[in-house]
Amino acid sequence: MSSRDSDMWDAEAPAFDEEPDHGLHDPVVRDAWRSLLRSLLPPIPSRVADLGCGTGSLSLLLAEDAHRVDGVDFSAEMVRRAQAKAGTFPGVTFAIGDASAPALPAATYDVVLCRHVLWALPSPATALSRWVDLLVPDGRMILVEGSWSTGAGLTGAETVALVEGAGLEATLQPLPDEAYWGGRIDDERYVVVGRRRA
Repeated sequence: MSSRDSDMWDAEAPAFDEEPDHGLHDPVVRDAWRSLLRSLLPPIPSRVADLGCGTGSLSLLLAEDAHRVDGVDFSAEMVRRAQAKAGTFPGVTFAIGDASAPALPAATYDVVLCRHVLWALPSPATALSRWVDLLVPDGRMILVEGSWSTGAGLTGAETVALVEGAGLEATLQPLPDEAYWGGRIDDERYVVVGRRRA
């Protein structure tokens, strides 16, 4: 990503949490994401890399459940806001970095979590191969993505194919429930979980 991309996301940061699924201010939306993540993550405490973490809402949701989370985002302003939210909250860190090539230790993470970032990367397949390297042998990748009414995004089938191309088994779970999004949706939204083949 370029500095131009970083500047764009810095400019988006002040209003980023106004979207219900970004800020998680609505208790219904917050509880929906908490329940979803609890159903997908391994037992507490797991170590999670939240790539493209934005303002850190999902990272903090996981840290509240006693997972250890390292959030990475390309936007300095997003990271600043995430750090401000976290304060001295234990078990979570945020750093400026490229989500597609994070400077994180290999074979360390139980989970690589990425929400609405994969579709925007110049080479999703290359990013996924790097993310697989971050996982411990029985780790898992959790990708929340969508094919939006604007025409942007990735279909569920495309994301499954990318995850399988990275050498993982992929499971697709649609997320049509408006509780996740704060209102009715008319596009495809889902989560794909990838695990190493047995």
